[in-house]
Amino acid sequence: MAAPMSNVDEIRDRVILGEFGVRNVHTTDYPGNYPGYDDTWDLEKFKKNFRIDIVNSDENMLEFDMIGIDAAIANAFRRILLAEVPTMAIEKVFVYNNTSIIQDEILAHRLGLVPIKADPRLFEYRNPEDQEGTEIDTIQLQLKVKCTRNPRAPKDSSDPKELYLNHMVYSGDIKWLPIGNQADVFADAKIGPVHGDILLAQLRPGQELDIVMHCVKGIGKDHAKFSPVATASYRLLPEITLLQTIEGEQAERLKRCFSPGVIEIQNVNGRKVAKVVNSRLDTCSREVLRHDDLKSLVKLGRVRDHFICTFKNTG
Repeated sequence: MAAPMSNVDEIRDRVILGEFGVRNVHTTDYPGNYPGYDDTWDLEKFKKNFRIDIVNSDENMLEFDMIGIDAAIANAFRRILLAEVPTMAIEKVFVYNNTSIIQDEILAHRLGLVPIKADPRLFEYRNPEDQEGTEIDTIQLQLKVKCTRNPRAPKDSSDPKELYLNHMVYSGDIKWLPIGNQADVFADAKIGPVHGDILLAQLRPGQELDIVMHCVKGIGKDHAKFSPVATASYRLLPEITLLQTIEGEQAERLKRCFSPGVIEIQNVNGRKVAKVVNSRLDTCSREVLRHDDLKSLVKLGRVRDHFICTFKNTG
């Protein structure tokens, strides 16, 4: 069990989850508010207390902890990733032929939202007045698909997958058309859609698409299609404090009140005793507060300056 905090420290450092509400939600540690506390901003103190811990990182998701900052700064990082980090996205769509049932404007909008795998650091921002584009600021893609009947389809079949060829148009049908020396410069880059299974349109025999697209460099502040992250969120680190030893049947019920992995049952001298193992996994559902015999034995809170940040990218 954690050492008890003073009432002032709790107000300053913890958000408390109660049965009928949430307390201490506002930041109050500004200069002069608490006698005996020096809350003036100091660069050296900030550098000493602030740290970033990488928890999980792969090509699709990044999870890290930001510790020692205020919610405003954590939100600033989130907003920067949403709106200020450049990516490549389809900006110009030249429709040479579209006999599908999808209007040109709707199809162009769908194409613009397809994530493109390309390193924006290798490209320049395109001049808005430039209609053609060059190898240093533009990626050219092509979508050319024609639907035909399948001559080998069973005569009694009614399944479009058996009757038609190329009737489903996916993002994987988009091909890269190198401009200038891009074929040599980006020979190993594999430029194209990040995901090849995004459905763009459905065709029937005789319908076809012949489209050329220009990808340019941009930021999410200009249009959401340039945003590099699909999900950008943060939450405060949960803190669960057991105010006294909980054992037996109560311990089993306590474990079921939290997400899997938060509470574990340990054998202590032949007794089943509940212990907080990983409060990070808790979703703060406050289910335990519905049990009259348990709610006075547990204290639920969140650490005010410990942010768990999760960002899922689009490629």
